[in-house]
Amino acid sequence: RAKMSCEEILVCPVQLGENFCLYFAGLECDAFCKEKILHRVLRNVDSQLLVVRPDLNMAAFEDVTDQEMKSGNGMHFNIHYYKTTTPSAGMPVAFSVQVEDRSYYMCCEKECGKMTVRFKEGEVPKEIPGESNIIFFKKTFTSCSSRAFKFEYSLEQGMFLAFEEEGSLRKLILKRLSREDEVDETMKIS
Repeated sequence: RAKMSCEEILVCPVQLGENFCLYFAGLECDAFCKEKILHRVLRNVDSQLLVVRPDLNMAAFEDVTDQEMKSGNGMHFNIHYYKTTTPSAGMPVAFSVQVEDRSYYMCCEKECGKMTVRFKEGEVPKEIPGESNIIFFKKTFTSCSSRAFKFEYSLEQGMFLAFEEEGSLRKLILKRLSREDEVDETMKIS
């Protein structure tokens, strides 16, 4: 076993090759280890801010006044970056937010046969030993918009954070991309 920071990786030597190079097999690690935290507001394509309302058990993109933004209640997100051994999937991140004096983290749960975005009271863990319903893979939205991103749910490939209009709200949801090369503006977050 090789111990690397907070990750433990099982290594099995397979053969000794030419020039005395040692080849390994069975490298595997599904663990995530927190690396850094960034503090941001999240905006959609219409420059609305994502606001968490735990009392209503939802989050929505809203037009926010400067005064409301200064209070920051439910708007200033902590984006927790994790190290992983599979960077090709994207940068693993988790989201948390302060509302009044309480901390909430974003997760996804199956509800009535549909995946739903929820905010639960509690802290984001420093280490996640395996798969988790709080991890999203941060990806560049398109190759020509490097300051905008989309966030793929780690447990369901092709499912991304997005918004949908529900009455007067633009509610945060999980949405499936029908094609990998599809550009869906409802998934664009900056």
